[in-house]
Amino acid sequence: MDTENTKLKAFLFPWLAYGHISPFLELAKKLSDRGFVIDLCSTPINLSFIQKRIPESYSSSIQLVELHLPEFPQLPPHNHTTNGLPLHLNSTLQKALKLAKPNLITILKSRKPDFVIYDVIQLWTYGVASSLNIPSAQFFTSSAAMCSYFVHLYKNCDAEYPFPALHLRDYELERARKLVQRNEKKDEPEEENIMPKDGIMLISTSREMEGKYMDYLSEIIESKILPIGTLVQDPVASGEGSMKIMQWLDNKNELSTVFVSFGSEYFLTKEEREEIAYGLELSQLNFIWVIRFPNGENQNLEEALPQGFLERVGDRGMVVEGWAPQAKILTHSSIGGFVSHCGWNSISESIEFGVPIIAIPMQLDQPMNTKLLIEIGVALEDVRNDNGALHREEIARVMKDVTSGESSKQLRSKVRNLGKNLKSKSVEDMDAAVEELKQLVKKSKIKNGSF
Repeated sequence: MDTENTKLKAFLFPWLAYGHISPFLELAKKLSDRGFVIDLCSTPINLSFIQKRIPESYSSSIQLVELHLPEFPQLPPHNHTTNGLPLHLNSTLQKALKLAKPNLITILKSRKPDFVIYDVIQLWTYGVASSLNIPSAQFFTSSAAMCSYFVHLYKNCDAEYPFPALHLRDYELERARKLVQRNEKKDEPEEENIMPKDGIMLISTSREMEGKYMDYLSEIIESKILPIGTLVQDPVASGEGSMKIMQWLDNKNELSTVFVSFGSEYFLTKEEREEIAYGLELSQLNFIWVIRFPNGENQNLEEALPQGFLERVGDRGMVVEGWAPQAKILTHSSIGGFVSHCGWNSISESIEFGVPIIAIPMQLDQPMNTKLLIEIGVALEDVRNDNGALHREEIARVMKDVTSGESSKQLRSKVRNLGKNLKSKSVEDMDAAVEELKQLVKKSKIKNGSF
């Protein structure tokens, strides 16, 4: 088989979270642009979300493949996604996905891909692909800095992490250690959780942002790290059903408004909602605030916010429940800052569209991502107290600093320059990664005698 002239088929297997499926879809588009045929595999509930975001031009090259999970009484098919999933069901979802391994094997035998790209959260996929003689690569959907930090914590608990810019506060470090310990306790064979040596890991980043962290990560996992640039959805495609929001923004002055969103996976506590609401009120800035609640929690939006909040802010604020077209909002000229949890997808969009960040990290990778952003000069953090609690006065102060304070011009200049550099470099990085993937397939076919 001549891999140079025959379209290669890639099988993409993301974790069951919108925050993972979205970058996998953008990766699928970039591979499709370079002549690959793509199978994107997930549960039906997740594919119904992704179906609406595949442009007609990709309908023949990106195929959606359903993976059915075994049903548990407390986990019906509409819960086969982390989106809105109550936290106590997260481990059940992970277990169900692992039990679907025979279904995945059947799909791979039927679809016959040339290679598999799987989510780092699902390291066991490497064993499945290897058993079928299919070469594979990992895809990590967050930052190299965060990945290197957690691998370091897992492997070198007594050694000092070599990059002081990512130094965590005591309460953040405690959360990070608990996360590592929780992952260590999974009731599955240890070898299934070990990263394969001499493999390939794709990361949605660039050397301009994370060169030293990529090098350190490559050293400690003994694999090749391939940056593929930022994976950001087209803001035009993301704007469906958003006319009311965009018209509201059209009536606001340039750089006068902040966009507030904490991603699809985190649900604010009552205390966090209150401090953020009062912070927005004190700031006197215009704002769009997206609030989400877990599935099954039908909260009245007015009751979920401080009494009289919506009346006091009036037309200065718009509160949206559930969803808003983030990419399209961030490109609007009235947006002067992004109040973000600093999930990697949100960071990528903010940088791509030149919007400085007001960082309020919540969990997982977000504290490390925040410190990376501060190091490269595109964000300011709302610093919590020693117990990790938010304060409304600090939230208001940081929002004003980022949008109109002394730091604002420098932040905006840095983030816009970085965004331009990453756009031009992303094409080059993706092309280089594609060549590596082609070589991976070629070596496998030679080894298996099918080339």
